Amino acid sequence: MNVNLITFKKGKELDIIPMGRIGVDLNAREIHRPMEETETFTKYVGGSPANIAIGMARLGKKVGFIGRVAEDQFGRFAVNYFNREGIDTTNIVIDREGAKMGLAFTEIKSPTESSILMYREGAVDLKINPAHINEEYISNAKSLLISGTALSKSPSRESCFVAMEYAVKHGTVIIFDIDYRPYSWTSMEEVAVYYSMAAKLSDIIIGSREEFDLMETLIDPENTKDKVTANRWFEYRAKIVVIKHGKEGSIAYTKDGEAYRVKPFPVKLLKSFGGGDAYASAFLYGLMEGWGVDRSLEFGSASASMLVASHSCSEAMPRAKEVQEFIDRAKEEHGEMVTKL
Repeated sequence: MNVNLITFKKGKELDIIPMGRIGVDLNAREIHRPMEETETFTKYVGGSPANIAIGMARLGKKVGFIGRVAEDQFGRFAVNYFNREGIDTTNIVIDREGAKMGLAFTEIKSPTESSILMYREGAVDLKINPAHINEEYISNAKSLLISGTALSKSPSRESCFVAMEYAVKHGTVIIFDIDYRPYSWTSMEEVAVYYSMAAKLSDIIIGSREEFDLMETLIDPENTKDKVTANRWFEYRAKIVVIKHGKEGSIAYTKDGEAYRVKPFPVKLLKSFGGGDAYASAFLYGLMEGWGVDRSLEFGSASASMLVASHSCSEAMPRAKEVQEFIDRAKEEHGEMVTKL
């Protein structure tokens, strides 16, 4: 692939600004027990864009964030954690109106079953206001990542589109992580409309086959073919479309006609959540390093496998050397993971 297909402009202070939810994960400490019998939990920073921010920071990138947190213990916990990880928090708004952080209680019920119990009624991250979106901040970043959950409610929805318009204006690469959460939306039509609007403005789109199906509900509900989907979004601004198929791996399509499939790296699964955030951060890291899509895809898949074998999401985000060592060991045992289609 032509690595210049995506150009991250040099001379900008930040590598990436994720935008959207910061929450708190309370992960069950007791493994292979249902949540109703669980007595102890460990607290972590959570939320997909927050996890991606932490993942990118661990990989050595300069990371900012646009979001809103509660003026309470959980809000301070999240901001303090970001500060320790070296993430710029100047554009995280502190809510003064009593809104609360979203909470995610997780259970690892069995070796093959895990789940998340969400508390997001009136969640503070969805109250980010368009007036809080700083054009100069976005202009000084190489990329902006929008998480699909941030599109589910106003005023967060409008704030995302304001940020995306600023990104287009200033040549900031837009990444759309579809990140569908059913509890956030009121109808499939609403999902399709706002996801499609975001996808049309995006340079890189990442999602599962099911998420792309939701996005295309009003356009082509019968389509389930990855190549058709990729070509549809290439007609707009997209240059890379990544479609994930769970245990079957994922495929990255590029606007110049190439496609690569990556298999998941074999690991002993501990949980089924969080892998997508590690995948996104490591894949984007590779692209920012100037790697081809094939190597970036391998890096993303490896990081995802490492994360689903770990107890936490944010705290377990690996560093670049750890990911590469994992890849080298795995390839010695299992061979190449990436194939060109």
